Amino acid sequence: MTEDWAAVSKAINERVRELGWQQRTLAEKSQVSQAIVRELQHHTVERRRSARTLEALSTTLGLHPSHLESVLHGRKPPHPDDPTAEDANRIESRLDAVELRLAEITDRLADIQADLSVVADHVRSKR
Repeated sequence: MTEDWAAVSKAINERVRELGWQQRTLAEKSQVSQAIVRELQHHTVERRRSARTLEALSTTLGLHPSHLESVLHGRKPPHPDDPTAEDANRIESRLDAVELRLAEITDRLADIQADLSVVADHVRSKR
């Protein structure tokens, strides 16, 4: 997978310029060291950064949490209001739980239906 750190640098610099911030402001607000912010902004050191670093910078800049990660990998960044992967995972997990519960209810209804069938057969045979 190709990583485009120059594109990340450009995205950060454009947004910092839009906000009228200094490098130090971004570092303080994102709690990312100023040295790392400097390296990313000036594209001086090209090395893997943690997803948390890119997420912290993205959210601090008012972007979607995965914005810079998307830019890094040449994908279209999501809109800031789009749900995050964490939100999607939480929703998926809740849907899995609902499906499991529904399967349990379906099984119980099948058992009740079978029991009622036995009772009905018994009542009919007594007549």
